Amino acid sequence: MLLPVSTWTDIETWLKTSKTIVVPIGSMEQHGPNGFIGTDALCPEIIAREAEKLAPDDLLVGPTFSVGCAQHHLGFPGTITLRPSTMIAAMADWTESLMRHGFERIYWLNGHGGNIATIEAAFSEIHARRSFDPRGEDNRHGLTLKRRDWWDFKSVMSLCNQLYPVGHGSHATASEVSVTYYGYPDHARTDVAMTPKIAPNGKIGDAVQYRRDFPDGRIGSDPTQSNVEDGGKIVAAAAQAVLDEVRRFSA
Repeated sequence: MLLPVSTWTDIETWLKTSKTIVVPIGSMEQHGPNGFIGTDALCPEIIAREAEKLAPDDLLVGPTFSVGCAQHHLGFPGTITLRPSTMIAAMADWTESLMRHGFERIYWLNGHGGNIATIEAAFSEIHARRSFDPRGEDNRHGLTLKRRDWWDFKSVMSLCNQLYPVGHGSHATASEVSVTYYGYPDHARTDVAMTPKIAPNGKIGDAVQYRRDFPDGRIGSDPTQSNVEDGGKIVAAAAQAVLDEVRRFSA
């Protein structure tokens, strides 16, 4: 079930048998010359919705938290970012909104490595607020929070390495661009030339340094390899892995 196209009565019914929701979370940042700005939000959204199609009675997928921490990409037009403190506050509000209705298990499916530290800090802030609540255990639901990076499943990473043994990279990767091409094939960019073919590697600092050291936005990658067919394979593997893990998480 998809929360954005459900009614409040649908959600009320869902909560009678499940206290779990999956929330895709990502970023709105440049992904090189042929990658979509929304890649890091689109990937977990596409995968979560594919998992929901496999077992709609087992998964409730919430709206995508689509803007994350991407200050180092601000040298490229189109990037939108939150400060870590803003993201933590927003995640707390999302979580407490869901808790008010009775949700107790929130599975955040992440699509952006730059979000990891802030997501974990948000979890700490949310639990701290509960710990400081003078009501203690009175009138409170339980709460379990989990972050899963979609690429981190063994089956998914193994497939990505098999598909792209050279030039997979660490930003604007061939795999993530393929996932978005699978989700939005009409927008795939297959005629973009890149020099050098495989982008350089290096450290990330602020937006000025990033644009200077990685002028076309890529890091270590050759996303000209990306294609719809590969994206379908990656999404299928990731969706099954998510479904299996959420079932265990909900149990």
